[in-house]
Formats: sequence, C-alpha cells, structure tokens
Amino acid sequence: MTAVGEHAPRTSPRLFVRTAWVLHRTLYRFSGGRIGLSRPEAGGRFGMLRLTTVGRRSGQPRSVMVGYYEDGVNLVTLAMNGWADTEPAWWLNLLARPDATVVLPDGPRAVRARTAGGEERGRLWATFRDYPGWGDDLDALATRRATLPVVVVLEPRAAAVAVQP
Repeated sequence: MTAVGEHAPRTSPRLFVRTAWVLHRTLYRFSGGRIGLSRPEAGGRFGMLRLTTVGRRSGQPRSVMVGYYEDGVNLVTLAMNGWADTEPAWWLNLLARPDATVVLPDGPRAVRARTAGGEERGRLWATFRDYPGWGDDLDALATRRATLPVVVVLEPRAAAVAVQP
C-alpha cells in the first residue's frame, strides 16, 4: 500500500491500453506469429502468450495476448482488463468453458483454467509483486478495483490441440 502523503501509482489511459492490445495482436498476426510471443525472464519480465478461448455466447474461438509467468508446468496470469473493474471477456469465457489453448514461443499447448485460491493465491500474487516495476504498486493498483484481481492458473491438459498461429 502507499504511505500517507504518497500518491497511488498511475495507470495508463484506457485508450492507450486498448490501442496497445490491438497493435500487439496485429503485429503477431502480420508477422505470422514470429513477433509478439515471449518466454518470461527470471527476475526480468513477464512472458507473452496467445490465449484462445471459446466464446461463452457465440461458441466461436476468441484469441487475446496476455502476460504470464511459469509456476512449474502451470502458466499463471491475472484476469485483468487494464485495471478496469470489469472482468475481461476471455476470463468470462474461461469461467463458462475452462478448456482453452495457448500458443507459446515453442508451440501450442492445451490448457484448463482455474482460479487460484487461499495460500496458493497468496504465493502466486507475491510472485507477481516480485517482478520489476510492480512491488507494492501491484497491491495499490488492486485496491482501485471493486474486487481483487483473479489469479488464473492454466494447467496443461493431456490431449494436445492443434492451433493455427
């Protein structure tokens, strides 16, 4: 949390955040998947993956780019919508249908999503806080939301699913 007299961390304007998301997806698409994905760096930065869910209403595939880190064989991300109070559509899709596919720099992986809870959530949240640039700012930003951000665990599924980049 921020101390008395300190200012809460600033967030980027919503238009900037949405524009960055669109540009990232566009760069990934036009490069044929060669640009836009990355592995997380220990003590460095989050990785970027492409998550494909099934739309809860449309039944159609929906893809987004999200930041993540690895926790053993699992991939961990936050169900965030640029710090806005609304939940991201991809998370609502996963709540309805938890089976999804991710594309990583080394290829696709079939996953099943679940919410981290209790002690596990605390441990995974602390790992987010340890990444450079976050620290206590992560907690301060989280308090701006009506609800705590959901920590999402993407566990590998046994059956691999072929995915087009």
